[in-house]
Amino acid sequence: MYTARKKIQKENDAEPTGFEDTVAQVLFDLENTNLELRSDLKDLFINSAVLMDVAGNCKPIVIHVPYRIRNAFRKIHLRLVRELEKKFSGREVVIIASRRIVMPPKKGSSITRPRSRTLTAVQDAILEDIVYPAEIVGKRVRYRSDGSKIVKIFLDPKERNNTEYKLETFSGVYRKLCGKEVVFEYPAIENA
Repeated sequence: MYTARKKIQKENDAEPTGFEDTVAQVLFDLENTNLELRSDLKDLFINSAVLMDVAGNCKPIVIHVPYRIRNAFRKIHLRLVRELEKKFSGREVVIIASRRIVMPPKKGSSITRPRSRTLTAVQDAILEDIVYPAEIVGKRVRYRSDGSKIVKIFLDPKERNNTEYKLETFSGVYRKLCGKEVVFEYPAIENA
C-alpha cells in the first residue's frame, strides 16, 4: 500500500519525527490532488525536514532531499515551494540536497578524497541550493578591523521577484547550517 511514509526515507532506517511525517503527508497530498505536480512528484521523496529557528520571527522549513534526485526537485522547485508555503501558512521553504563531507586522508595514504566532498565545496553547494531560483553572480569577502568577516553574495537581478522577500531567511539558514555570516544583495544596475 502506498502511503505518505513512502515520501520520506531516512538513513539507517531511522524513524521520522512528527514534523517530518507532516511534511511527507503534505507532499503525498500534493501528489494526489495537484494535477500539474502529480507526475513530477511520483518518484520523489525527502531525507529530512526541519523547522529551523533563525533570527527574528522567521521559522523557515528546511527540507533535505537526496543528492541523486536534486535535479528532479529543481525542475519543479518554484511550483513546489509555492504550494508548500501555502500549505504551511506562509512559512518560507528552502530545499537543500544532502551532501557529505569526507575527512582529509591520513598522511601516507594512497586514498584521495574528491573535491566535491571537501568542506569548502559542500558549503558552496549548500549556498547555491539555498538561493536556487536565483544564480550567484558575485562574492565579496569583507574583513572587519576586529578580525571578523562578512561574505557578501550578489544574486542575479532576474529572479528578484521570486527571492527578494527571502533574503533574511537565506542568510539565517546558511548561518545555522554552515556557521558563516552571509549578506545577500543584488548588484546595482548601471544605466548606460
